[in-house]
Amino acid sequence: MKHPALPSPSGNLPSTFVAELPDIIHRAGSNAVFAAQEFFSGMIRNAHTRRAYMKAVRDFLEWAGHNGGGELTQIAPWHVGQYFEEMAAAGTSIATRNMRLSGLRHFFDNLVTRHAIMLNPARTVRGEKLNIMEGRTPEIPIAEVRKLLASIDTSHVVGLRDRAILAVLVYTASRRSAVAKLRLSDFYNAGQQWMLHFAEKGGKSREIPVRHDLEQIVNEYIDAAGLRDAPKDTPLFQRAMKKQRRLSGKPLNGDDIHRMMKRRLKDFDLPLLYSPHSFRVTTITDLLEQGIPREDVQHLAGHSDARTTGLYDRRKRKISRNIVERISV
Repeated sequence: MKHPALPSPSGNLPSTFVAELPDIIHRAGSNAVFAAQEFFSGMIRNAHTRRAYMKAVRDFLEWAGHNGGGELTQIAPWHVGQYFEEMAAAGTSIATRNMRLSGLRHFFDNLVTRHAIMLNPARTVRGEKLNIMEGRTPEIPIAEVRKLLASIDTSHVVGLRDRAILAVLVYTASRRSAVAKLRLSDFYNAGQQWMLHFAEKGGKSREIPVRHDLEQIVNEYIDAAGLRDAPKDTPLFQRAMKKQRRLSGKPLNGDDIHRMMKRRLKDFDLPLLYSPHSFRVTTITDLLEQGIPREDVQHLAGHSDARTTGLYDRRKRKISRNIVERISV
């Protein structure tokens, strides 16, 4: 049975998107173009995942065009397998290879669903097992966290903003992207307790109680910024106007928070290897060291899997260091 061609997608997406698709997809016909458009613009909502999968698909299709898979229907599992063997020989990490294989599998699955090809050539290609005992993000010692928070000049609104951002990172174990998305309405009084509502990655939503000192820090910033009576959808943390120590009304993004933290670390002669994510490591490890049940810490961190929480636990590193320091050589 011959399946009817799907409508051309060129009128539904910016022309630059369709034009940037590899030629091999255009040559395969309108069903393939439709499936590619649907996959990249409709099925993947996370921008970072979209960029990563798009690069994975483009790089592979370009490679396939020079290695016997010049058309979509000619690409076979052995092409995919050979491609990843070459990536491994070139030193590409297992994590990157597995991410790219996942992207290819999902992409070709949609081509099969839309009748652009018969079989998914990446479906039977096996990924590689990756054992991660501990994450690589460095932990900030508690003493340095305290020094950083206490050393910020809070005589102006930008300093109050920066202290509030860093304090939220510390006392909620939230990601910088979630902190950047906060609106004024996300900081609210729930009766006897102030709360912060975070929109996390993967569509997750978290509400975290605000401890008393963090409540005071955030409220001091809100008052100094003149946000007390602002519309509820106003960005809570806003970009500053250069060298004017005033806020612009435009929201910060995660990269802005990263750069701000690096500046603060440099100002107070603290190691620049730390990042906003380091606060998350510090908070999770500190709670585990105090004997807080892992499932409670997992809930605070918003991890679906307790094993992910374990990657943030630096207690094992300290035990190992204590052991090796006792070697009598």
